Amino acid sequence: MIYREMCLSDQDAVIALWKAAGVFREWNNPVRDIEKALEGEHSTILIGELDGIVVASIMCGEDGHRGWFYYVSTHPNHRGKGLGKAITAAAEDWLRARGIWKVNLLVRGDNAQAVSFYEGQGYMDTHSVCLQKVIEPV
Repeated sequence: MIYREMCLSDQDAVIALWKAAGVFREWNNPVRDIEKALEGEHSTILIGELDGIVVASIMCGEDGHRGWFYYVSTHPNHRGKGLGKAITAAAEDWLRARGIWKVNLLVRGDNAQAVSFYEGQGYMDTHSVCLQKVIEPV
């Protein structure tokens, strides 16, 4: 798999991947999320390609202290091949290169498969509560 930072020209392929992988949610505007992630130096989206086809992605960002991962996805036809683990490691490297030593991510409470995937990579439940407030409607 070839890893690289996403370009806007990859947008349709990445959104299609998110939908196929089940990480897309109707209430999140993927175009807005992509544009925001790619506009600054503190965030990006990494993609993994096989034969020129986007099969994995991860949105990562940092606030100077912690890194965050979003939209971690592997196409269902390519699961079980280590691609999710590899794209997550690439994002950890992206953070490490910026001096970030800690990463957080959110997993929906009913997604035991994702929890198991991350625990297998050394992530642990911090028993924290995530609170959210939408301050500007989409």
